[in-house]
Amino acid sequence: MSLSFKKFLPHLLILIGFVVISLAYFSPVLQGKQIKQSDIMHYIGMAQQQKDFKAQTGQETYWTNSAFGGMPTYQLGAKYPHNYIKKLDLTLRFLPRPADYLFIYFLGFYVLLLVLKIEYKLAALGALAFGFSTYLIIILGVGHNSKAHAIAYMPLVLSGIVLTFRKKYIFGFLLTTVALALEICANHFQMTYYLMLLVIVLGIAYLIDAYRKQLLPHFFKAVGILVIAAGLSVALNATNVMATQEYVKESTRGKSELAINPDGSSREVTSGLSKEYITEYSYGLLETFNLYIPRFLGGGSGEDVGKDSESYKFYTNIGASPIEALNEVRNSPTYWGDQTIVEAPAYVGAVVLFLFVFALFLVKGRLKWWLVGGSLLSLILSYGDSEPFAFITNFFIDYVPLYNKFRAVSSIQVVLELCIPVLAIFGLSRLFNQYEKDEGKLKALKFSVLIAGGLALLFLIFKGAFDFVGVNDGYYRQTYGQYGEAFIDALREDRKSFFTQDTLRTLILVLLSASTIYMFLKKKLSETLVVVVFAALILFDLVGVDRRYVNNDNFVSAIKVSKPYRANAADQEILKDKEHFRVLDLSSEGSRAPARSAYFHNSLSGYHAAKLKRFDELYDFHIAKNNMNVLNMLNTKYIIAEEEGQVFPYTNEDANGNAWFISNLEKVNSANVEIQKLDSLNTSIKAITTSEVLNSKQFSVDSIANIRLTDHKPNQLKYSSTNSRDGFAVFSEMYYGKGWQAYLDGKEVPHQRVNYVLRGLGVPSGNHNIEFKFEPQVVKTGSSIALASSILFGLLLLGGLFMEFKNKSNESA
Repeated sequence: MSLSFKKFLPHLLILIGFVVISLAYFSPVLQGKQIKQSDIMHYIGMAQQQKDFKAQTGQETYWTNSAFGGMPTYQLGAKYPHNYIKKLDLTLRFLPRPADYLFIYFLGFYVLLLVLKIEYKLAALGALAFGFSTYLIIILGVGHNSKAHAIAYMPLVLSGIVLTFRKKYIFGFLLTTVALALEICANHFQMTYYLMLLVIVLGIAYLIDAYRKQLLPHFFKAVGILVIAAGLSVALNATNVMATQEYVKESTRGKSELAINPDGSSREVTSGLSKEYITEYSYGLLETFNLYIPRFLGGGSGEDVGKDSESYKFYTNIGASPIEALNEVRNSPTYWGDQTIVEAPAYVGAVVLFLFVFALFLVKGRLKWWLVGGSLLSLILSYGDSEPFAFITNFFIDYVPLYNKFRAVSSIQVVLELCIPVLAIFGLSRLFNQYEKDEGKLKALKFSVLIAGGLALLFLIFKGAFDFVGVNDGYYRQTYGQYGEAFIDALREDRKSFFTQDTLRTLILVLLSASTIYMFLKKKLSETLVVVVFAALILFDLVGVDRRYVNNDNFVSAIKVSKPYRANAADQEILKDKEHFRVLDLSSEGSRAPARSAYFHNSLSGYHAAKLKRFDELYDFHIAKNNMNVLNMLNTKYIIAEEEGQVFPYTNEDANGNAWFISNLEKVNSANVEIQKLDSLNTSIKAITTSEVLNSKQFSVDSIANIRLTDHKPNQLKYSSTNSRDGFAVFSEMYYGKGWQAYLDGKEVPHQRVNYVLRGLGVPSGNHNIEFKFEPQVVKTGSSIALASSILFGLLLLGGLFMEFKNKSNESA
């Protein structure tokens, strides 16, 4: 027992160190502050209604009316029964946010390097290099929490896979199952998909190696075990996976029925996102060097160039006071790359990349090739529609399953941000062992300095070859009028200054790294001291860049995060109305914060990457054009308008209400016709449909016929109706057939989609009670699968640990 504790003690100390470092970087959390994240502000606005419902009833609602006219909460933090893997995830993320994600970055990468048989000190060093990679910190600053969450578990998944291929079948199976279940639980399927691409590269490397060594039976056995582990990990997340799969078909990620654009022109019908949308954020070829030199292309879209900048001189020269000039230069558009907007450069680190190049000359075998292969695939796909690699992205969009469901192709660089530090640490490991003679190590060092240092030196010498002109400079010329050209000239000088400073910084770090290795080879430094020096260099390098973009200034009091929106005069007036209706916010504040209105009202706006496709199309065709017939059918009772900086609620007296009887139902033959006819349709008396179970029909609506909403909850609506004749009612609620059930006097009845997005129901004559309930079968089925899978995995875990203990006992005997 004593010996085991001694073996475990270094790892325990390192884990404690990770906790300390995570809290130190995000130290304001110790004062009770929280990080202000723009995307999380949007999420809070979108999720407020379901949060309030849970607080009031203790129940979970899987539907919200607060945004986009109504949508499922599957991608808004919905909680599911028997989701025990989520409880494990919350246990691992015990630190205050976002320190919890940084800790998981460190932990997962540390485990991966240990599994790859890297000594614990170097594994800890690698964890720091991975965790402080600039992109991984930036996404925490802006609130891409689910993305960070999924990235953090990637190394753990790889750890389980590597163990399995190393014939540690039981531990490999158990770790792969748990890690992949946690990865899926993070609920960012785009990152999980990118991990799958890396796993395929890893599998190819192992297959080639197994073929050469005549170990194909072992390879296929390992693959079989991993397939079972993957299946079980999906089953542990069954509700989330099934609900997402069901919802994606109805979301903007699914196939549209429209073959026309809002202007009437034809468009290509695709089963996913358009190529333009997918490649909107494509990495430029020149941006590749941002991985090595942080402000090679000027950094982010808004940088603080300081008092000593040419931009500051420009502002003071045109009459600005020193304080005004300082305020202006804090957000200077220094970025001059090809993308429209960039929060910060995806900097991997000069030190880490130098070690990566060094490792290319020392590391041999399958490990090197799957890491290099994964890095190259990641980099090439991140270029998107940038030439000359656009054809590869087009091939993936057209032929690789599911690739067209994801946008922002530049984010695939998370793969190389994982692979590069792994190989870099292996380079140091090879430096310390005897696989290679010192002559070979010196030769590798020489080539690495020539490549890495020489590249930085060339950029310094030939920086005049760059024009430092950005794609938005024309806009700035117009904005500044007669001073436009002078402003651009000052901006270009500041861009050149950033370029020179950071290139020189990279060159110095490369030379310091090379000197450290050289002194070790000349027996001037011990192995431990080399690790300490590289830890200092990596922390100085990466943390120094990270703090430019995410620092203590990003933190505010907890109340400002938990309650990010304050009701304005229009909101306060609307909130006095306790009826059920919708709000359209046309104010400038609503434009800047589209989820703000959803925080207070049932809104037609919101912020989400996967809203209902039909509503999104309706918005583009009609709502964005303020089509009052469409706004009326959506029961838009209030429109928040703005005049001379003052907001006020305009009351729309013509809103159709919550439900109404129509006199004419028209059957049309296509979605194109249906959405176009809404342009002039009087929705209060007529409805259109493409439903196969409905036909065109006239109805007689007498003066006493009415239908009234008597009770409403996000997941339940009750109406009472009176009509002396058989009629057809339209309900001002989003149609979503996979969960909403209609009941007439307590008996379930079918309902149909009308007016492209709404619900319609035939109502017989007389007095009736009508009820709609959101009862998604997918949640019931998924929860049962998750429970059964959890029990099965628990038994497998106990059995696996027993077998390992038994085998160890036999070996000891």
